[in-house]
Amino acid sequence: MEDGDRLEISSGSPIGQRQERREARRRELARRRRRRRTLAGASLLFVIVVVIAVVALASGGGSSGSGSGGGGGVVVGATGAAGAHGGSGRSGSSGTGSAAGGTGSGSTTHTGGSTAAALGAGAGTGKPGTELVPILMYHVINPPPSGAPFPGLYVSASEFAAQMRALAGAGYRAITQDQMWAYWRHGAALPMGKPIVVSFDNGYQSQYTNALPVLRRLGWVGDENLQLTGLPPSQGGLSEAQVKDLVAAGWELDTQGFSHADLITLDPAELAYQVATSRQVIQHRYGVPVNWFCYPSGHYDATVVSAVQTAGYTGSTTVVPGWASPNVDPYRLPRLRVLGGTSPESLLSELASIRNDPAPPASYSG
Repeated sequence: MEDGDRLEISSGSPIGQRQERREARRRELARRRRRRRTLAGASLLFVIVVVIAVVALASGGGSSGSGSGGGGGVVVGATGAAGAHGGSGRSGSSGTGSAAGGTGSGSTTHTGGSTAAALGAGAGTGKPGTELVPILMYHVINPPPSGAPFPGLYVSASEFAAQMRALAGAGYRAITQDQMWAYWRHGAALPMGKPIVVSFDNGYQSQYTNALPVLRRLGWVGDENLQLTGLPPSQGGLSEAQVKDLVAAGWELDTQGFSHADLITLDPAELAYQVATSRQVIQHRYGVPVNWFCYPSGHYDATVVSAVQTAGYTGSTTVVPGWASPNVDPYRLPRLRVLGGTSPESLLSELASIRNDPAPPASYSG
């Protein structure tokens, strides 16, 4: 065809219309491809952001992990020489009751290490904590034998288990006194929930056989105020192997001295033996710091407090009811004695009632 024979295709001709339709389809397909690429890019970016967030959350202090005193997850569940350890303190109401709250699950392997990590603690703030912490006081975790002089200091294993489940159901999480102090002074992380210390006086074997399994199921720890000698054989004392098992389970080991002596009656040498030497013996025997002293029968005065300070303890606990506070003298911290017959509901009620009680006095002799 000669050049003069070429046809000028106008937009109004059938050929021009078909060409315009093809061009329109081409542009629409190109637009759709660009849109798909844009959506794919946005989806990929979203996935990347989600993955980064999940990784950051997992590495920033999740609620699982292994360590002393706790297993892989925090369970959110509703799960004594009594004769020598009298003294004033509020008693729980008598009666029985069922534990409140539900049950939870989680690993209960205890291998020692960081209790805070095991119980799901988050990152510390570095800013001193201000939360008050109740400290419970237990003695024998068994029913009282016939003729026991102070039967109220015996709490049965079933009562103890119900009380612990009720505390867990109310949002409490057990910590050690060292953890409490690190939180108060440095803002160290605590397990999620309301902190509480579960302490045991004297070193009765029932604390190992009956209390340890209950706390272990909850992923909780206890605080053992060990008495080195003088427990009546009928009431049983912890063996060295059992004490080591408690330490391996994340329990804190503190002391009441050698023989539960009335410290305010002792001469300086005897006082130093009960307070300072007992700490050295336990440190050497079990390889633990022993930062807290527990006044036998709660008796103390200025001389006793001075001896405890001189021995290097961080602080000490009394039998005066109340909640421990970072704003009070650490050598006069209050505790709540839990007596036999205290229902779970009564324990929770009494904890609430003593929250604002005054600090223990400068001296106490029962």
